[in-house]
Amino acid sequence: MITKEKRNEILALINQEVVPAIGCTEPMAVALCTARATELLGCRPEKITAQLSGNILKNAMGVGIPGTGMIGLPIAIALGALIGKSAYQLEVLKDLTPEALEEGKQFIAENRINIGLKPNICELLYIEITCEAGGKSKTAIIEGSHTHFREISPDETAENAKNGATDGKCHCEEEEEGTLNLRTVYDFAMETPVEELRFILKTQELNMQAAREALKHNYGHNLGKTIDRPLGKGIFGNSIFSHIISKTAAACDARMGGAMIPVMSNSGSGNQGICATNPVAVYAQENENTEEELIRALTLSHLTAIYIKQSLGRLSALCGCVVAGIGSSVGITYLMGGNYEHVCRSVKNMIANLTGMLCDGAKPSCSLKIASGVSTAVLSAVLSMEGKCVSSAEGIVDDCVDKTIHNLTSIGAEAMCQTDHMVLEIMTHKNGE
Repeated sequence: MITKEKRNEILALINQEVVPAIGCTEPMAVALCTARATELLGCRPEKITAQLSGNILKNAMGVGIPGTGMIGLPIAIALGALIGKSAYQLEVLKDLTPEALEEGKQFIAENRINIGLKPNICELLYIEITCEAGGKSKTAIIEGSHTHFREISPDETAENAKNGATDGKCHCEEEEEGTLNLRTVYDFAMETPVEELRFILKTQELNMQAAREALKHNYGHNLGKTIDRPLGKGIFGNSIFSHIISKTAAACDARMGGAMIPVMSNSGSGNQGICATNPVAVYAQENENTEEELIRALTLSHLTAIYIKQSLGRLSALCGCVVAGIGSSVGITYLMGGNYEHVCRSVKNMIANLTGMLCDGAKPSCSLKIASGVSTAVLSAVLSMEGKCVSSAEGIVDDCVDKTIHNLTSIGAEAMCQTDHMVLEIMTHKNGE
């Protein structure tokens, strides 16, 4: 039984972690930090220096910036300085105009932006922007989460800020282990009065709209549209399964391709938000589940993803579609009529399959990985409802579902660190660079 105090705590957590974002959250966070540094400077910067953690750089190199037709950090930084407003948070560039875009291109052409890796930091999510003009400079720092600014105290010099924390401690992202377990997640989604959860329907509204937007243009690799075309239907069929994959992949196509539309993110990732939402929404609609069942399934999906990310961390070497795919799998399992035991089986089936899928940055081809995650989510749910579950004699699966989840996050957060370094090394040295 979830107490009212615990219920309110979890509601606050969901509202904190499930928020709108325009574009990929990593370059938008860099634009947000640039906007704050510019506001502190009080005038248009003449020069901007960005020092970033490897994971931020990795996730921002190849992704489309909404409304620009361009990819990567330079245009995100330029527009953050020219038209960004920090009050907009991850929708920082929503005031973009054609005139501002041309101005941003000129800013880049004048070589006013310098981007590099921040040396000697342990934070996976770290953004440091210094704006200079007229002989003065101001620095803004985001760390730990995509919208969390570290305040620079009045007696902290700019040089100290650039060299990291002044207290000698490593400001790594703080985990909240023990806050949740899968039983608590499930009970919360089932027991909370539905009116208190109705806000979660906003995820369906925004993320399904992103899928519809993808049909209007050719975004990214057009994976969602391809699956939905006659050839795709001839191969995948015209089924709930194919509709789930196409609607989820399409939303990712639009987002990674630079569509100027908001999506509802989860734990700092728009793709995770899409993957935790659209499969559940499509299944509920085509299975004719009630609105209450949809609300509870979406809550279960998103909160499961949040729970897993608490120990994995916001950025890691493990692709986020694994985490969000687990969420959507348990949501679909519930919509199929499953109980807590069925949900546990779905989680174990997912972890037995997708563990090890690496993240090699945010980019249009993320839709391919999302399609893999979503198809596995449906497969895991179907197997669970048939009473099938990968056993503790196999691989990293444990009898305890929470221990199984911890095994997954340990691999993603710890064992794959060297993989993460190698991926970044490859990405930054392609074509002899």
